Amino acid sequence: MRTDSRREGPIITLDGPAGSGKSSTAKAVAKRLGFRHLDSGAL
Repeated sequence: MRTDSRREGPIITLDGPAGSGKSSTAKAVAKRLGFRHLDSGAL
């Protein structure tokens, strides 16, 4: 297995209770900053 430890920029995480708007906020922040959005719940 190959691993690559290089990172491109910061990693931003959001935490909060269900229904608090984490996904919506994360998508908006990623779009505004030009970052990639990863939904860990979809993994």
